[in-house]
Amino acid sequence: MLPAEEQLRIIKSGAADIIPEELLLEKLKRNTPLNIKLGVDPTAPDIHIGHAVPLRKLRQFQDLGHQVTLIIGDGTALIGDPSGRNTTRPQLTEEQIAANAQTYIDQAFKILDPEKTTLRHNSEWLFSLDLAGLLKLSSNFTVARILERDDFHNRYTNNLPISVHEFLYPIMQAYDSVVIKADVELGGTDQLFNLLAGRELMEKMGLEPQVCLTLPLLEGTDGAKKMSKSYGNYIGLTDAPDDMFGKVMSVPDTLIVKYYRLASTESVDKIDEIEAGLADGTLDPNKTKRALARNIVAAYYDDAAAQKAEEEFNRVHVAHQAPEDVPEFAADLTPNEDGTVYLARLLQQAGMVQTVSEGRRKIDEGGVYIDGVTVEKGSYNVDPALLAGAILQVGKRKFVKLV
Repeated sequence: MLPAEEQLRIIKSGAADIIPEELLLEKLKRNTPLNIKLGVDPTAPDIHIGHAVPLRKLRQFQDLGHQVTLIIGDGTALIGDPSGRNTTRPQLTEEQIAANAQTYIDQAFKILDPEKTTLRHNSEWLFSLDLAGLLKLSSNFTVARILERDDFHNRYTNNLPISVHEFLYPIMQAYDSVVIKADVELGGTDQLFNLLAGRELMEKMGLEPQVCLTLPLLEGTDGAKKMSKSYGNYIGLTDAPDDMFGKVMSVPDTLIVKYYRLASTESVDKIDEIEAGLADGTLDPNKTKRALARNIVAAYYDDAAAQKAEEEFNRVHVAHQAPEDVPEFAADLTPNEDGTVYLARLLQQAGMVQTVSEGRRKIDEGGVYIDGVTVEKGSYNVDPALLAGAILQVGKRKFVKLV
């Protein structure tokens, strides 16, 4: 293993908080593999590179010689993590959770080393808790302590409902750390209360408390809001290489270094060089972002896929040509009474927009093209002769050929 101080330097790259840092250094100095914990609730069937930020940090720990325990929260998911919520989460069925869990595991092992990963489901111990066990566990926390949590405090002071079962969530997650005897637990900055609860419970139950390591939330491709499917600013781990490359290239230059630190496979030393080069102007942001996009695509596919994705990006966005493989759509081009086709509805039927109103908005924004020619604002009705066999484009990456 590397010296403890060198390991700590690498671990701190991209981290938001390490609580307490001196305990982590002490644990590292023991020169034995630590048990690094990440708990994930399978509340959705797929994950994006924002979700993958803690997985990347886990892999970093593994590369330093440590062991990882990945906990699938099929028990806690029945409650639903209240972090950042102002309403109670709708409860999922066990069947939904199981299906989501499998796809999450498949995607997580695109990043983690299976030889250094222990996979656990917290239903193993949570479902076996009887009433006496639950009461004993809950007695370690007070209502006042739970209400210190920002989301609970805000809901309480604003007279918004809090279900009693939500109070159990941080207690259950804390118990996970006790069961596996975690040395370090990872989570987003919004998870700090839960991580500290685990540290507190371990201490009360006579165990050495875990170190809490939080990671910042990754902004999406818009550069403003956190990455989320609901915001449409996400880069999915299962996105096609061309889409993944294009989405990374759309990230604002101000986020290049953050994406390198949280989403790439580059070494910390290399990222430090990139940060310095961008700051002093010796590195070109566009070339640096291209290298980032290649790195991220290669991480989930391979180098050949990354190279091909860059070539396709050049073809579409530099040479302004249509992609080589444009999906076809059998369009109904029957004209309306006025002899035209309602383009906004056609975009929706082709799956290029979610709704007709979104199609109209895209047209008005100048984001719709027919054979590379911009559709003018307000031009919702189009001559069908212009559409037959044409390539429709919405934004930078959505294409269909009308057949």
